[in-house]
Amino acid sequence: MDLTGIAVTQGPGLAGSLLVGVNYAKALAYALDIPLVGVSHLEGHIASAWLQDPAFPLPCVVLVVSGGHTHLYYKDITGQCRLLGATRDDAAGEAFDKGAQLLELGFPGGPAVDRLARLGNPEAIPFPRSSIRKGSLDFSFSGLKTALLYRLQKMDKQARAAQAADLAASYQEAIVAVLVEKSIAAVRSSGACALAVVGGVSANSRLRALLQQRALSESLQLSIPPLAYCTDNAAMIAAAGRQALLDGLYAPLDIDAKASLACSFSLSGPTG
Repeated sequence: MDLTGIAVTQGPGLAGSLLVGVNYAKALAYALDIPLVGVSHLEGHIASAWLQDPAFPLPCVVLVVSGGHTHLYYKDITGQCRLLGATRDDAAGEAFDKGAQLLELGFPGGPAVDRLARLGNPEAIPFPRSSIRKGSLDFSFSGLKTALLYRLQKMDKQARAAQAADLAASYQEAIVAVLVEKSIAAVRSSGACALAVVGGVSANSRLRALLQQRALSESLQLSIPPLAYCTDNAAMIAAAGRQALLDGLYAPLDIDAKASLACSFSLSGPTG
């Protein structure tokens, strides 16, 4: 198949990495004389919901949950997105990383906490769930991290080691339970009947299990990308870029990397 366009992550992200990618893409597009499109990192994650399931329906609710983002969107029948809720402080992925640091599990924190949590009891320790205000679809995880810190400060080294699995499981449960509850609440309030969960944290085994249980009980269609498409990957950027190119949303060759780029939500439909 001939290459007919170049899609590149324009932002948000680390400025140095974005500059390398954008400049390489511009040079390649110029040399091959083919269209270029700049893609938002968030649009790429959203597009990953349709990579394995091109028939996944619209409208739907999309939870984008990663190291830097915890956002709930309503994606309407035309593919346009509306923000329903977002984190007030730490993203869920940041909460996992900080929790893993406190538990001395290393980095990246999400997979480390997930592995240890499988050996523990998620109900052993009643960590707080963020609530903000009644009916709000926003998230907050900073208080959870503080609760773990205070809990560990009251424990000696031997107690920490003995309860490590329970600490990890209970801490993880406090994160994923809120993600699931807010997502289901967003589906109900929006009138959608489908939920997509994307981003690096969507690889978490407990989150995936709880989502599948709730989707079944609520009769919702659920899309969670395969593990290969959860973390940052070229396929999701290509999927979002393909739709943008089909819509004629070409980028000029003087396009710049934008570390704080906001999502434009230019996708006009499923990207399969």
